[in-house]
Amino acid sequence: MNVLIDYIGLAPVQWLWIFLAAVLIGLSRTAISGFGMLAVPVLATIFGGKESTGIILPMLITADIFAISYFHKKADRKTFSHLLPWAFGGLAIGMIVGNAINDRQFQIIIGSIVFVCVLILVLAEIKGNGLKIPDNILVYALIGTTVGFASMVGNSAGPIFWIYLVARSMKKTEFMGTSALFFFIMNVTKLPLQIFVWDNIRLNTLVPALIMIPVIIGAAFAGTFVIRKINEKVFKYIVIAMILAAAVRLLV
Repeated sequence: MNVLIDYIGLAPVQWLWIFLAAVLIGLSRTAISGFGMLAVPVLATIFGGKESTGIILPMLITADIFAISYFHKKADRKTFSHLLPWAFGGLAIGMIVGNAINDRQFQIIIGSIVFVCVLILVLAEIKGNGLKIPDNILVYALIGTTVGFASMVGNSAGPIFWIYLVARSMKKTEFMGTSALFFFIMNVTKLPLQIFVWDNIRLNTLVPALIMIPVIIGAAFAGTFVIRKINEKVFKYIVIAMILAAAVRLLV
């Protein structure tokens, strides 16, 4: 009962932000990938850095499952197979760092990662299809480890991995399917680490995720139609500006 009281006691505006985060996460899996990044600093501001990662992870896994079911035929496993071993190493580093810092430091790291990811998104927009990344073990190690660390600490590794996909000139559906499968693997791997090592996934942290499952699925389903109707480039610029503002809010 106390668990439920903790979250029933949230102010309406806080529940509104949780609802917005769920919508953004759902849309990010089937419409515009950058949407989900905005949910990270929003929830970190409400719940604190480390605690927010335990709240958002079950929401991300829910969205991943929907995205895989929708795009599973388009996922290209070979594209990220070279990154996985390094990404698991990055998860381990992130787990150790997360255990050694306080919540304010956690927020600063999340804000910094999100800020860098915004710059990466902007770079990808400027370079477009001209962006190229060499194929060698050093690149795999750098990208994979960075993705794993950013995923563990901030749930914000998307743009780093997307740069890797963009450099391979993937079509939209291949991009979404490959990204969904990769981050599903990452997020499921993080689950026992956050339950047993960080102890930030408990019954009370699952309450918002369970309540928001219909919202996440509804937003993901709506995203399959929204993507056909909107000017993706204009909307992406708006999202990038919002993510940047949220990251700055965490850093100051």
